[in-house]
Amino acid sequence: MAAKVASSTNKVFQNHDDVHISFEDQQRINRFAKHNARMDDLKVELDVKKNELKCVDEALDEIELFDEEEDIPFLIGEVFLLHKLSKTQQLLAETKEQVLKEIASVEAKAKGIKSEMDELKAHLYQRFGSNISLENDD
Repeated sequence: MAAKVASSTNKVFQNHDDVHISFEDQQRINRFAKHNARMDDLKVELDVKKNELKCVDEALDEIELFDEEEDIPFLIGEVFLLHKLSKTQQLLAETKEQVLKEIASVEAKAKGIKSEMDELKAHLYQRFGSNISLENDD
């Protein structure tokens, strides 16, 4: 982790803060980076699930205006099936429950990963101090 800078005269200068990185430290750094990438994926997945929940809620609000005997198309897989209002409301409520469970699952995964990242970050900052930066750029 020593900083080396090459000048125009091809001399190599070493930073005075030479820090030895053990194999275990490198493993921690790699695990932190992997978790950081996974957190980014989970954030995107959570945004998608929250948008899906918003769409289901909007659909539930919209179909309240429909007549009870009117057939309402409901997308299942790649096919629209026609159902009466009460059946469509039931299907949307089930979909909403499933999406809420998926959101809770993603949030639980993120919480677990965040906890481990905090532990890794504390250890790595204690070990390397200002010689390492684990903060996100965003």
